[in-house]
Amino acid sequence: MKKPTVSRRHEVKATLAVHALSKAGTALNLEIFSAGQKIGELEVGRGSLYWTGRARHRSKRLSWTRFAEMMDHLAYGA
Repeated sequence: MKKPTVSRRHEVKATLAVHALSKAGTALNLEIFSAGQKIGELEVGRGSLYWTGRARHRSKRLSWTRFAEMMDHLAYGA
């Protein structure tokens, strides 16, 4: 029996800029879409990550330490 087809809710397009792993400006850019509409963009770099929402012109900087704290709180309630 054939498995039912599941439609994907999200789509992610990635761009990788690698000058040298130790240089500033090296980043992974992820564009995130839901139902064909862009919901945001995430730039992952060595020192931090930046989130730009769907209708925003400015990005929000988040350090890796702060990101880890937020994920621990979200995942474990600590």
